[in-house]
Amino acid sequence: MALAGVRVIELAGLAPAPFCGMILADFGAKVIRVDRTKVPTSLDTQARGKRSVAINLKTAEGIALLRKLCIKSDVVLEPYRKGVMEKLDLGPHELLKENPRLIYARLTGYGQSGSYATVAGHDINYTAMSGLLSRLGRSGEKPYAPLNLLADFGGGGLTCALGIVLALLERTKSGKGQIIDASMVEGAAYMGSFLWKSRSIGLWNRSRGENMLDSGAPFYDTYQTSDGQFMAVGAIEPQFYKQLLKGLELDAGELPSQMSFDDWPELRRIFTERFASKSQTEWSEIFDGTDACVTPVLSFDQVSSHPHNRERGSFMKDSSGEESPRPAPVLSRTPAEPCLTSDPVTGEHTAEVLQEYGFTSPQINQMLSAGVIECNAVKAKL
Repeated sequence: MALAGVRVIELAGLAPAPFCGMILADFGAKVIRVDRTKVPTSLDTQARGKRSVAINLKTAEGIALLRKLCIKSDVVLEPYRKGVMEKLDLGPHELLKENPRLIYARLTGYGQSGSYATVAGHDINYTAMSGLLSRLGRSGEKPYAPLNLLADFGGGGLTCALGIVLALLERTKSGKGQIIDASMVEGAAYMGSFLWKSRSIGLWNRSRGENMLDSGAPFYDTYQTSDGQFMAVGAIEPQFYKQLLKGLELDAGELPSQMSFDDWPELRRIFTERFASKSQTEWSEIFDGTDACVTPVLSFDQVSSHPHNRERGSFMKDSSGEESPRPAPVLSRTPAEPCLTSDPVTGEHTAEVLQEYGFTSPQINQMLSAGVIECNAVKAKL
């Protein structure tokens, strides 16, 4: 796989960093999640393909052990607020002195500098600070956060993974590692570059929820069907809009102009009534194979059985039968080969990993007895 041979130390965290680590693991990196001891269950739901090492970082020996793992790895991925790793003497400058090739990725909400660098927050706060939240929501309603996707995962985990891959690529030229300051505020804002740079062409001149792409336009919205399901409509271009009207059996000559803003409420009323007259299945049969840009709004239970997704194998099941999306994008020669076995339990691979990093069985046993590490389900192998 594309990242085969890359060693990653991921400090256990929530949501964004685990997603970043899972991306790297899906594409071949050896990702080792460092968990705290005396934590029987990990909250990491994105642990696919990772191994778990449990280290007691409240001990000097545990800190020293983590230091050795970090300096013998290619990437360190840490999700803590500014200053936490420095207090452990595991900051990037200390580790890069010992391993100049190390790539040290710091994934935080507000970044490593600025007045908010040490402040707590969540996706909704970071999206708000990025400016994007002010543009999300229906007309006349308060801003609406679209799950915790924009900052946590798009501007956070995915953007950080891109930064790591870029740094790995650059290292092939310079032979040097570097520090990645991945701010979820800035990552989300960067994802929204189109909104910023398209203001000059009038796409966002109207208030929130009244523009073409923010639910203001009746031809870019969702509509409920007779069976309580929904259809998504994105018929922006005239040729696509024409096919939308054809599928709805509406005469363009009897309707207001597509781009008449003042008539959008009336168009939406007509579309709402028409979509409510048939089921989602019926509308799907009408619009499938056309360029009307009309698709069913599929639930998690429906996505894998849709013919298109099924033909591409877009979703997969792990060994326990749990379904999730296939890694994307698809590389032609070195595609991702995600691990489909059970996610690791805390400390499941402690002994195995430490042996790979050069520790002997007596050394591992000594650390185990001293409470520096924990092993789960591998004690018998020592």
